[in-house]
Amino acid sequence: MYRKTSFAQNEYYHIYSRGVEKRKIFMNTKDYNRFVALLYIMNQDKPFIMGNYLRDKQKNLFNIFTEKREKTLVSILSYCLMPNHFHLILHEHTEGGITKFMGKLLTAYSMYFNKKYERSGPLLTHPFRSEHISNESQYMYIFSYVHLNPLSIIDKNWKENGIKNTKEFIENYQWSSYKDFLEKKRPESLIIDFHLIPEYIKEMELDFQTHEKLFMENKDIMN
Repeated sequence: MYRKTSFAQNEYYHIYSRGVEKRKIFMNTKDYNRFVALLYIMNQDKPFIMGNYLRDKQKNLFNIFTEKREKTLVSILSYCLMPNHFHLILHEHTEGGITKFMGKLLTAYSMYFNKKYERSGPLLTHPFRSEHISNESQYMYIFSYVHLNPLSIIDKNWKENGIKNTKEFIENYQWSSYKDFLEKKRPESLIIDFHLIPEYIKEMELDFQTHEKLFMENKDIMN
């Protein structure tokens, strides 16, 4: 299968992928932590082998955000991890950056997962999916969609039923960058290139009415 979207420098993209046969790709907290750490450390030109790093008894995944990186491959603007899939919003600042970054990220995580759970073969659908973000309204919709995704954990029909008393859940969902938009105190906030994010995104509130309005504005251009 070939990817419909080609990547261009200085453009924004919604990147997403799920487990093969919709299988879970995060089985526990350690798996989520591993992927989040990889989001940070694999975003560089320099090769990095996580296994070698963790063999040092003085280091663990929580130290990874203190590691200095070489030039980044992409700018990561948002992310959200779900039990069987993930979403990213990326900016292609270097030619070929998204393709190289995703290759490093997904290879490193798949190797970790397959070794840990004694399995073989692909873990994620190939190729990863992508969608070009072409205007302000679409960016706002994708930002809203990505960070509201965890609602399906507690209400699979939230898109039909609306958002009811779930603000606290979204704001405290650990495997999403939304927490870092509210307060940049987590080490994980270093994953996000905030200087590239427009003010209208930083100031957005996640509410169902806005989400529905943005969806209606963009439904004709969605993949």
